[in-house]
Amino acid sequence: MHARGVTAPASAPLTTPDAPWSVAVVSEKIRGWIARLGDVWVEGQVVQFTERPGSWMQYLTLRDVEAEASLSVKIPSRALATSTARIEKGARVLVHAKPDFWTGNGSFALLADEVRPVGVGELLARIEHLRRILAAEGLFDESRKTRLPFLPHVVGLVTGRNSDAKHDVMKNALLRWPQVRFEVREVAVQGPSAVREVKAAIAELDARPEVEVVVVARGGGALEDLLPFSDESLVRAAAACRTPLVSAIGHEQDCPLLDLVADLRASTPTDAAKRVVPDVAEERRRVEQARRTMRHALRARLDREQHGLDGVRSRPVLARPESMIEHREREIAYRVTHARHVLNAALLRASGEIGRLEAQVRALSPASTLERGYAVVQRPDGHVVRSPDDAAPGTGVRLRLAAGELAATVDG
Repeated sequence: MHARGVTAPASAPLTTPDAPWSVAVVSEKIRGWIARLGDVWVEGQVVQFTERPGSWMQYLTLRDVEAEASLSVKIPSRALATSTARIEKGARVLVHAKPDFWTGNGSFALLADEVRPVGVGELLARIEHLRRILAAEGLFDESRKTRLPFLPHVVGLVTGRNSDAKHDVMKNALLRWPQVRFEVREVAVQGPSAVREVKAAIAELDARPEVEVVVVARGGGALEDLLPFSDESLVRAAAACRTPLVSAIGHEQDCPLLDLVADLRASTPTDAAKRVVPDVAEERRRVEQARRTMRHALRARLDREQHGLDGVRSRPVLARPESMIEHREREIAYRVTHARHVLNAALLRASGEIGRLEAQVRALSPASTLERGYAVVQRPDGHVVRSPDDAAPGTGVRLRLAAGELAATVDG
């Protein structure tokens, strides 16, 4: 502790264990640093406010939903009484204040002198600006959206605590398909904690493999009430959800950004139930209608084929099919007889031609000449003797006769 009259170090770097600052000095330094920030306009959502009748000062807490940061605000009751802002939990307001550090207990707060409501037009402009940014990134493209399963066994439902939306979805879905099961996550669907709780519920259901589709349902409301469903972090969490997601936030005139990023937008929770599960009675009627159509088509086809078959069977060739074979049999027999006649005639002609050629050959053959008494003289070397000069005296020759051969010698 500093003794009275001892001067404290002028700046923080000059402090030492032997020359520290007192708590009062540190508090005054902090108060001075904060005071240099000056007046500031702050926007936030009211997360806590308890009106204190008769008190000259009112206290509330503002939160930045996206960053999950909070600040305490003090405002004189007279300033709050003249404000047009609706100061209640969940309301978005603008506060003109200056930072204030109270050295008595080391607490920090904003000391406000004016509170304004955030206008609907300004809110819509901000939502539209965010919509254009997300659309440019492709988060709303149809190509990235997933088709819902035809018959989901388990449906994840994110909805308000004991809300009408929860009952509408479950009641209508079970009426249409009694076998469907629900994994329900009841969360805040408006107010400062809505974004955080809805995001956590979507992530939890998306991580469960048995959940085949996730429905986020709320039964409409004022624009301010639906602001959490246009929050950028919530929209991006829905876009990252791998399980098909259905948005059933408001009525037809309501269109938060969650509707645009969802795989399917339902106009109401009741409409979501109808879009998520099929109507068992309607499906049975369709199956029965399909069966009747198939039976009618099959009977018509069988009737056509039977009629065609009867027409074919009534033709003569099928009434007595052996007539085709008999005709072919007669044709083959005729051709066999004709072939025999042709072959016999050819053989007779060939036989006569052979006899003629035989006679001609016999007439021209040397043997026929020998039969008339002639002989063929040949030398031992086989040369035929045609003149006396061909065989000198003393030469042995062979005489070929019609009935044999004779050996002889030329004498002269």
